[in-house]
Amino acid sequence: MMVVFVLVALLVVGVLVTSNWYVWRRLFRDTTRGPGPARRIGAAVIAGGWALAVGALVAERAGAPFWLQRVLAWPGFLWLALSIYLLLAVLAGEVVRPLLRRYLERRAAARQAEPQPSVSPAADTERIPAGTAPPKTSDTPDAPDTPNTPDAPGTPDAPGTPKTHDARDARNTRDARNTLDTPDTPSSGDTPSSGDEAPPSPLALPSRRLFVSRVVAGAAAAAAVGTVGYGTYGVLSGPKVKRVTVPLAKLPRAAHGFRIAVVSDIHLGPVLGRGFAQQVVDTINATQPDLIAVVGDLVDGSVKDLGPAAAPLAQLKARHGAYFVTGNHEYFSGAEQWVAEVRRLGLLPLENARTELPHFDLAGVNDVAGEDEGQGPDYAKALGDRDRSRACVLLAHQPVQIHDAVDHAVDLQLSGHTHGGQLWPGNLIAGAANPTLAGLDRYGDTQLYVSRGAGAWGPPTRVGAPSDITVIELASRKA
Repeated sequence: MMVVFVLVALLVVGVLVTSNWYVWRRLFRDTTRGPGPARRIGAAVIAGGWALAVGALVAERAGAPFWLQRVLAWPGFLWLALSIYLLLAVLAGEVVRPLLRRYLERRAAARQAEPQPSVSPAADTERIPAGTAPPKTSDTPDAPDTPNTPDAPGTPDAPGTPKTHDARDARNTRDARNTLDTPDTPSSGDTPSSGDEAPPSPLALPSRRLFVSRVVAGAAAAAAVGTVGYGTYGVLSGPKVKRVTVPLAKLPRAAHGFRIAVVSDIHLGPVLGRGFAQQVVDTINATQPDLIAVVGDLVDGSVKDLGPAAAPLAQLKARHGAYFVTGNHEYFSGAEQWVAEVRRLGLLPLENARTELPHFDLAGVNDVAGEDEGQGPDYAKALGDRDRSRACVLLAHQPVQIHDAVDHAVDLQLSGHTHGGQLWPGNLIAGAANPTLAGLDRYGDTQLYVSRGAGAWGPPTRVGAPSDITVIELASRKA
């Protein structure tokens, strides 16, 4: 067993190291011309971000001083989200990269294929700098005798100087001189100096690759930062209210329209604190529910650290009260202390227990994580002796508990836990691990509703899985 654990750990570390090296390469190495400060800064940012993320996770689970948890949580957890979307954005850039490169290559080829305008002798003459005598032709009048014009007709030649009588020979001599002065390799510019088509500059290809790498890297970084920023804003602005109608065959007509406000996964902790709890409470109270169901994962921390953050829960108001069941994170945070604390705040914990409301039964079971502490779910205790002719609503944190609910003829189970995946494409993993990811589903005669949750665990960010508080309106088929 230990060998398997070590192998899995090594595999995870290998995947993390490889993926982060790949991100560093695409964002920093491929966008620079050589080693330098940009590459070192990039390596420091990536390594430092993961150090903060691991530190935040360890500090939370180890019960480090709360101030230290808060210092590490914001940058560390946000880096977790940012690293996910940097990797996804860089991978998406691999599709864009060859398309952009091909576009630039075709554009460069089209420019080289354009015909260059021919240059006439007259145009050559016009480009001769001021103060320089134009070249002679057979039609040009003779210039006055000067020592610098030994080829002029009628003028004695200097001793030892051959006589040139043809202007064409002079042009040939000048062209030969220009040919000798011209280097064999074209200049670094892309446009040749003559009308003939010149080969592309040797710097064109690496420059094009660098340009493409910078464009793709910049777009990937902007997309990742924008995604995380928008997802974080969505969490901090508070959950939105959803309304779902659920018909129950056994519900009497008198209970038609009974409203249950379902909230799960608030996750009060070093990031989401008292202000967030107040938002949740105000949102729930604004719906004016008949009953409030808090279905687990209320906190990530001890009563000592988070008691003040949870204090607004005392303001919850509903005609038939507010009820609470544990989630798996309560067992990481001291479940017994939190059960006592929510009771002190006015909520009614249902620890494998049931209460008979006027028109239906409301039951609650502990989370499966409590089994390690001898406090797991006990369906027989909560549901074994009930009157099955009455409708029954069960509060259970995890959707996987639906199969036991079916066995005990529960009409409706209310759950959370999945966060709807929280960070896309995490919905694929959460969907594979849970019978229902989010929303209303049916299993035999039992219906299951799964809330996406009000808060967030780890990164205070949601992408593709907006937070919610759901008002379940029960409907009687007899009405």
